[in-house]
Amino acid sequence: MLKGSDVARSGPLVAIDDEAFVHPTAQIYGKVSLSAGASVWSNAVIRAEMHEVVIGPRSNIQDFVMIHVGNGMGTRVGADCSITHHVTLHGCSVGDNVLVGIGATIMDGSVIGENSIIAGGSFLKEGTVIPPNSIVAGVPAVVKATRDSSAANRFNAWIYVENAAAYVRGEHRRWNDLDLTAAAARFGFVRG
Repeated sequence: MLKGSDVARSGPLVAIDDEAFVHPTAQIYGKVSLSAGASVWSNAVIRAEMHEVVIGPRSNIQDFVMIHVGNGMGTRVGADCSITHHVTLHGCSVGDNVLVGIGATIMDGSVIGENSIIAGGSFLKEGTVIPPNSIVAGVPAVVKATRDSSAANRFNAWIYVENAAAYVRGEHRRWNDLDLTAAAARFGFVRG
């Protein structure tokens, strides 16, 4: 596994912070920026043939995620986000401290407010605007509840920062060694 500074960039417009982690099977093309502590995992694809994709600090792009730009806009992921397995982000904006659940799709022009959770399998049609602190689910997705999920979402993102650092060292069981209950409490999140 490689740190950002070791990854062969796919072009001069790909900017990977030295503190970022990119799995060797990830594919990144076009104008893409990965901030410090960000991680891109197995078989994820990020393409930005026009506009730009920006991944914020400590955010994780998990296995098989596809991120692409929209026809009139780029894609932005804020700080401390988890974009989980098999998610598609297409020309949208995701605020800080957001968790996007497995298999969700967020389409062009959608804006996800900070501290939100998008449930697995949700489909956010073009132009959907989600206020901060929302719990969202459905096809098409709608706000089901309001709750500040920032502590839980930051905690989840931190776990991926820890995991990326462990992968660089060749350790593939980091979560097994962490006291996750104590770590969660440091983030203000009580695991239930």
